[in-house]
Amino acid sequence: DETAFSNGDLYTIVTNKNANGKKGALLAMIKGTKTEDVIRILHKIALKQRKKVIEVTLDMAGNMGLIVKKSFPKAVLVIDRFHVQKLALDALQEIRIKHRWEAIDKENDAIENARNNSLKYVPELLPNGDTLKQLLARSRYLLYKSRNKWTNAQQERAEILFKNYPDIEKAYNLCQNLSWIYNQTKDKTVALIRLAKWDEKVRQAKFKSFNSIARTMSIHYQNILNYFDNRSTNASAESFNAKIKAFRAQFRGVRNIQFFLFRLSNIYA
Repeated sequence: DETAFSNGDLYTIVTNKNANGKKGALLAMIKGTKTEDVIRILHKIALKQRKKVIEVTLDMAGNMGLIVKKSFPKAVLVIDRFHVQKLALDALQEIRIKHRWEAIDKENDAIENARNNSLKYVPELLPNGDTLKQLLARSRYLLYKSRNKWTNAQQERAEILFKNYPDIEKAYNLCQNLSWIYNQTKDKTVALIRLAKWDEKVRQAKFKSFNSIARTMSIHYQNILNYFDNRSTNASAESFNAKIKAFRAQFRGVRNIQFFLFRLSNIYA
């Protein structure tokens, strides 16, 4: 995975999941994300040792895949399920945000028309007390959750949202269906069939952003399917990232990066 310490400078971090975030978890911290730089550093580890690595979890960044192939020749690449699902959720939120800007423009036009006609503007309220603009803003978090985890207020808001914006409901169902595939499928062959059917639903929905996701998944499908072998995720790497950010916050930023790296290596390397 990659993380930033200060001023947006990225570091590539290689961790060992078996260490459970404790001593021995940190294998390498390499400044930058250039493929050749990371490979050069990882090649300092003997080839015999690198061949022992049987599985690597990573995101869909092209440079990460190339690094793994060049550095760990025997390893199976597994694309993290949460990065795939996040793409779908981002596409869903993009549709919501588009409607929100349209609602803001519509409200601004109504306010200007009222002023021009010396009238008092009275916003139209929905059954739950929201305006359209508020409905779209307040629906952000409920769209991340499954229906059975909604509160009563979120349930009411979702019903109004989906009634006014059927395309958001269609996109939400696509996201939930993708999550269901990951949660309920254990066999790789079954996963391939279900993902192919999901791809067909995306094409029928005709959402530009979802079509982009479907194309991305078709390019990386083999590494995505590898998840269903051992159900491995990139959670340990993300967790290690969170620890680094917690340290950074505790020290109110990183002034001396070299010393910060030294401390991290003493604790986790």
